[in-house]
Amino acid sequence: MTLAQYGKGAPAGDEHHDAGHQDKHPGALEYAQIGVILAIITAIEVAIYYLGLSQTVLVLFLLGFSAIKFSMVVLWFMHLKFDNRLFSSMFVLGFVLAIAIFTIALSTVGGKLV
Repeated sequence: MTLAQYGKGAPAGDEHHDAGHQDKHPGALEYAQIGVILAIITAIEVAIYYLGLSQTVLVLFLLGFSAIKFSMVVLWFMHLKFDNRLFSSMFVLGFVLAIAIFTIALSTVGGKLV
C-alpha cells in the first residue's frame, strides 16, 4: 500500500475479506450495551461490599464479578471474540496459568482468604 492509498480503505482484492471481517464486529449500540452491563456489574460489586458479608464470601463474589468484567472487556473491546479461536485458547491458558501462579505464590507466603 502506498502513502497515497493509506486511509482510503483496503487494497484492491481485499474487499471480500474485509467485508466478512467487518460484519462480525459489533456496532456502537452493542458497545454501549456492553458498557451498561459493565456499569451494572460494578454497581452490584459496590452494593455487595456494603452488605456486611464475611470476608471470604465478599472476596469470592468480587473476584467472580471481576473475572466476568475482565472477560467481557477482552472479548468485545479487544475483539478477541471475533478473532481466531487459537487466540482465545492462548488467552484462556495464560489467564488460568496466571491464577495458578498467583494462588501458589499466595499460599507459599501464608496468605488466606479469611
